[in-house]
Amino acid sequence: MTERTGRTGGPDPVAAAHEAATGPDGWQAWHEQRTATVSAPYGPLALTGTHWLDDAQAGRIPAVAGHWEATGDEVVLTATDEDGLTLDGKPFTGRVALTADHTPPAEARVAQGDKRLALVHREGLWAVRVWDPESGNRRAFAGIGATPYDPDWVLPGHYRPYAASRTVQVPNADGRDRGLGLAGELAFRLAGVEHTLQVAQEEDGSLWAVFADATSGTSSYRFRFLRPSAPAADSTVTVDFNRTLLPPCAFAEHFICPFPPPGNTLPAAIEAGERTALTR
Repeated sequence: MTERTGRTGGPDPVAAAHEAATGPDGWQAWHEQRTATVSAPYGPLALTGTHWLDDAQAGRIPAVAGHWEATGDEVVLTATDEDGLTLDGKPFTGRVALTADHTPPAEARVAQGDKRLALVHREGLWAVRVWDPESGNRRAFAGIGATPYDPDWVLPGHYRPYAASRTVQVPNADGRDRGLGLAGELAFRLAGVEHTLQVAQEEDGSLWAVFADATSGTSSYRFRFLRPSAPAADSTVTVDFNRTLLPPCAFAEHFICPFPPPGNTLPAAIEAGERTALTR
């Protein structure tokens, strides 16, 4: 790492801190944290099922205890002693109305032994997700295959917001089409050629793109995520492909990740970032 100096001739602490956060050392720390997060007891590898209640027969889900009934804005869970469920950490029997879990899976209100049962709500439909720290995917996980940091993949970009946000229907990993909200496009240049990706914008202002490229389905997963920070006041954005992410469905097939929207398949090969989930 190149040492930068300040006005007095000594090391510039601001420049050094920036380089540590964004350069190879920062990337390595990010990669290690990603691996730890993915492999945590209730991380993405622990998801063993997303059970849609409209598919459940008489409110019963195979291998999931209790009776689950969607009632519009809530789900009513009914349980007996034999079900062995807990609610908020205490044994639960009877009936309770539940809403969607917006906490990490480890903090889901309902549990069945070590499993966590979390409610999700998507486009008017309810599902119960099962998180099991003893999942086969978690036991088989051997790391995240990623390309080492390369400064050439850190590119200047420009965010162009749409006049009004829009929603497009895209296939999801579970075979259903769902709406994907888009706020604008992110422009950048590769080998002198401008490319754009349609992006969503999160509440904190950061951007999110679902994209594929010439490596997708061969040397990398079939699509990946890019999450740049919020644009600056002049709409400039740093596009760091070193931090390209595998989607959750690369770690467990029960996620409902959206596929790239039209126009988000790059003709170039993005030989950077996370590429594949490694198994033993």
